[in-house]
Amino acid sequence: MVGVAEFEQEGDFVILTDEQGESHKFEVLDIINVEGRDYAILAEPGSEDEAFALRIETDSEGNDVLVDIEDDEEWDRVSEVWEESQEDWEDEDWDDDLDDVDDEEDDEEADEDLEEENDEE
Repeated sequence: MVGVAEFEQEGDFVILTDEQGESHKFEVLDIINVEGRDYAILAEPGSEDEAFALRIETDSEGNDVLVDIEDDEEWDRVSEVWEESQEDWEDEDWDDDLDDVDDEEDDEEADEDLEEENDEE
């Protein structure tokens, strides 16, 4: 769909203009670096399950452009890095949830200890 597309970024969204001059709005889920090249991970707003990657390049005029990934090996590497980053994020999110539970338990134990001390006095 894209080939080479100029884009403008609006916060967490980009507007891509395709070869026919039509504009399409996509959510930027992430920017990842694979082997020294940057890639934008995009999806239609609200549709993270159907994400796709485009390589970010600079054209001769110094503008950032998004380019289709046509090489299967490059696509596989980008896809692998994206999937790993998602697994890492899910693991971190899970660890944060566990830390929150541990913190709550520590707070409850501290409250119980304080109550026991007050009862002893």
